[in-house]
Amino acid sequence: MFLSIRDEVADALAGALDALDLPEDDLGIEEPPEDVDAVLASSIAYRLAGEVGAPPPKVAADVAEAIDAGEYEYVDAVTTQGPYVNFLPSDRYFADTLDAAQSDGFGRLDDRETSVVVEHTSANPTGPVHVGRARNPIIGDALCRVLDYAGYDVDRHYYVNDAGRQIAVFAWAYERFDEGDLPDPERDKPDYEYVRYYRKGNAFLEDAPEEEVEDAEAEIEAIMQGLEAGDEDAYERVSEVVDTVLSGMQETLARLPAEFDEFVKETRFMRNGSTADLVERLKELDQAVYDDEAWQLELDEYGIEKNLVFLRSDGTSLYPTRDLAHHEWKFDNYDRAVTVIGEDHHLAFEQLDAALDLLGNDTDQLDQLFYSWVNLPGGEGMSTREGTGVDLDDLLDEAIHRAREEVEDRLDDRIRDDDLDVEDVDRIACQVGIGAVRYDIVAKQPTKSITFEWERALDFEAQSAPYVQYVHARCCGILDEAQGASNRSSGDEPRDGEAQVTPTPADVDPSLLDTDAERDLLRTVARLPAVIEEAAEDLQPHIVATYTRDIAERFNVFYRECQVLGDDIDPEVRDARLALVAAAQHAVANSLDVLGVEAPESM
Repeated sequence: MFLSIRDEVADALAGALDALDLPEDDLGIEEPPEDVDAVLASSIAYRLAGEVGAPPPKVAADVAEAIDAGEYEYVDAVTTQGPYVNFLPSDRYFADTLDAAQSDGFGRLDDRETSVVVEHTSANPTGPVHVGRARNPIIGDALCRVLDYAGYDVDRHYYVNDAGRQIAVFAWAYERFDEGDLPDPERDKPDYEYVRYYRKGNAFLEDAPEEEVEDAEAEIEAIMQGLEAGDEDAYERVSEVVDTVLSGMQETLARLPAEFDEFVKETRFMRNGSTADLVERLKELDQAVYDDEAWQLELDEYGIEKNLVFLRSDGTSLYPTRDLAHHEWKFDNYDRAVTVIGEDHHLAFEQLDAALDLLGNDTDQLDQLFYSWVNLPGGEGMSTREGTGVDLDDLLDEAIHRAREEVEDRLDDRIRDDDLDVEDVDRIACQVGIGAVRYDIVAKQPTKSITFEWERALDFEAQSAPYVQYVHARCCGILDEAQGASNRSSGDEPRDGEAQVTPTPADVDPSLLDTDAERDLLRTVARLPAVIEEAAEDLQPHIVATYTRDIAERFNVFYRECQVLGDDIDPEVRDARLALVAAAQHAVANSLDVLGVEAPESM
C-alpha cells in the first residue's frame, strides 16, 4: 500500500502545482520524522519559495489548500507543519495493508521482465575462503535476493579464475610435490587438502636454488601458453586443482548460504576464441599502443591515467582481456550485469568500463557494488599464499558454538511452553549463529569497513540478527498459542504441523487497531515493498536490514502496550490484533529472507 499511497501523493502534488502554475520537476516526496502523524510529506515549499516570492510555510499552505484529499483512496487528509506538506493515511490504507500482509509473499514486487546477472564472490580457487573476503558472498547473495524480490529474473554467477599465473603455479605444484612432503590438512575438506600444494609451491619459488626455480618457471610458463593455445592437456591439468578446490569452497559458501546458478570459467573465453577475437579488435582501436613490450589501451580521454595492458609480448592475454570477453558475453545474454567487487578494484573496473565503451558496448547495462573488507579484532592478516588469517569455516563454527551457549542460557527464561530437544537447540543455534554473522556484515553500508565483534553480533537485546529473529519467533508463538486456544475451545487437539489459523481481514475490523503502537506497526509493515524497491534501485541490501530493525522495534512496542490474547480481551480486538501479528510475522520473515537470514519459529 505504501507504493500506492506514494503514487497518490505524487499525483496530488502534481495536480496542485499545475493548478498554481508552478513547475512540477521535483516533488520533494520523503518520509516524515517519527513524531509526525503522516505516511509521506513533501519539502517542495523550500524549492518554490524563491520562485513564488513567499516564505516556505506560506507556499506549503497554498499547495495543501489546492489538494482535495477526498479524490484519493489512501490519502485521508493533507496538513502542513512549517514548510512541509503532510499526507495522512486513510482507514482504507490501514485495512488494505493488513489484508496484503496476510500473504506469505508479501513484499514481492511485480515481474519486471528484465534479466540480471549478478557476479559475486569469484574468489581465486587457491584455498579456503577467508573471513576478509566473506563480505562479497554475503552482500552478493543478499543483493540477488533483493533483485529477485523486486521482480527481476536473476542469475547468480561465480567467475572462476582458472587461467592466471596463480593457477598455473597451483597446477605445477600439485604435480611436483608428494603429499608426504606436506603438513596435515587443517580440515578434511578438498580446499584445505589442496591448498597445501599451493603454499608449498610458492614457498619453493621463493626459497629454492635459482636453477631449480628457473626450471619451475619454465614449466609454469608452458602451462600458461598451453591454456592460451587451447591445449586440452593444459586445461585438464588446471581443471584438476581448480574444480577440486572449488568444490570445497562451495561447501563453505553453502553454509552462509551463498549458492550459484553457474560457475563461469575464464578459460571458456580463451577456448571458444572470443578472447583472441577481442584482442584483434582492441589492436584496431586508435587508443591501442605497443609500449614496454605489451599491447595497451590509452584511456586518458576517460580521465584514467594508467593504461590497460591487454596482451603480453609472449602473446598471452591477461585477466582484464578475458574479463572484457566475459562482459560482452553477459551483454549478449542479459539485460543488466551487476558485479559485487572489492574497493581495491576501482581502477580496474573503470578501465573495464572504458574499454567496453571503446569496443562499442552499451555500458549503461553495467553496474557495480563496491565493498570494503571485514576485519577481526586485532587486525589479523588474510593471505592464502602464506596460510595466515582466519578461515570462514572457523568463524561460522565459532558463531554456532557461541549461539548455542546463548540459546541454552535462555532456556529457563522462555515464555513458550514448547519443549526444545537437543536437535531443536542445534537447529536454532545454527540459525542464530549463521544469521548473526551474515546480518552483522550485510547490515552495514558496503563501502564502510567492518570489524566483526561477537558481543554485538549475538546481542539478543540490541540491533542484531537475534534481536530481529526473536521478534519473528515471538509472532509465531502468539499465533501458535491462539491456534491452541482455538482448538481447545472447539474440543479439538492441536496437531503437529497444523497450519496457523488466524482471522482473515474479512473477519476483522481494522479500525479497532487505533492505538499509536498498532498504527505505527501497520505503517512499518506497509513500507516493506517500498524498501525492497529502494534497495534494488540503489543496489544496497543494507537498506532492508535497517527496515528489519525498525519493524522489530515497532513490534516490541506493540507487544508491550497491546495485549493480544487473554480472557479479558474483547474477541473483535483480539482478532484484529492477531491479524496484525500475522502481518508483522510475514514482513519480518520476508525481510530476513531478503537478507538470507533464517527466521526461527521458536527460540
